[in-house]
Amino acid sequence: MSIYSISLSAQLTLDMHSLNNEGGEGNQIQTRMVNIVDGNGRLQNVNAISGDMIKHILAEHLHRIATANGLPLCAGCKTFNANRISADESYMAAIANMNDADSLTLMLETCAMDDMLGNLITAGSKSLPRKSVVEFGWVVGLPELTRSDSYFHVKYSNERGKAERDAQKGEESRGANLGQAIFHRPANSGVYALVATIEAARIGFNDITQKYVLDEAQRQARLKALLEALLYTLMEPAGAMRGTQAPHIVDVAGVITVSQNVIPAPTLSPLKGGYDQELTDLCATLNSIRPNALAAHSFSSMNGYAQTVRDLIQSATPYTLQYAG
Repeated sequence: MSIYSISLSAQLTLDMHSLNNEGGEGNQIQTRMVNIVDGNGRLQNVNAISGDMIKHILAEHLHRIATANGLPLCAGCKTFNANRISADESYMAAIANMNDADSLTLMLETCAMDDMLGNLITAGSKSLPRKSVVEFGWVVGLPELTRSDSYFHVKYSNERGKAERDAQKGEESRGANLGQAIFHRPANSGVYALVATIEAARIGFNDITQKYVLDEAQRQARLKALLEALLYTLMEPAGAMRGTQAPHIVDVAGVITVSQNVIPAPTLSPLKGGYDQELTDLCATLNSIRPNALAAHSFSSMNGYAQTVRDLIQSATPYTLQYAG
């Protein structure tokens, strides 16, 4: 099945997580809050997880999958360097005297992660962008179904215990509060709206020359790895404070829309009630413009989500843009 683009619109239920905080002030860790307009047109202030965090989670999974599958990676991506191919000295030296088109071709050939996750080369006089194939919106809490709380925590060092023992012996308790740390840690629970899009047709595509630099088998291998990484992103959302506040993943439900033609696979925010049925109806309407271009796959559980993505992994091949040489 030739895939032009894939979109995910889902409601993800997470309990007691602290995946994406804004920082700290004094002894208070601040949870990330955003202002939104809900499905009823009202302004709301809710907890959210940034798209940057979700994409970083996907990148971690993609790195492991690409390594296991033997996909090409630059020196930076092999060590999961945040600068990716910009940290590859051989690549940077090779493009020093290249034009942008050839530099981008070499990037796509060298590294699957830079191809699919994007980059911006700014070394020397260059300003060479590679637009990401995968896009994430903010993961936003549904106002009526999401809550953020702050919990009291305290730590004591061994010095405090020694000071207490000394005091019991009648000795001076000089370190009674040494090492004591009182702080407040947030935890968030609720139903979150997630949207994501994969432009499968752009895998291996040089946006400057408007030509593919990879063959079909290479592009298909990269798409399969990206879809697998997307699956694991919802199964194991990494982030802050997982050592003691790993999220309870309660449920996931939503719709994956798939485009087999030049119609973009549509998304609709799960902040709106009835989004899943409306997406299904929208695909039917758009199919009257280009027959059989779109399909909507609904799921109501984590296993249902996994089955839907599995079927795409097994059958999907990236669409080839017709004007590309």
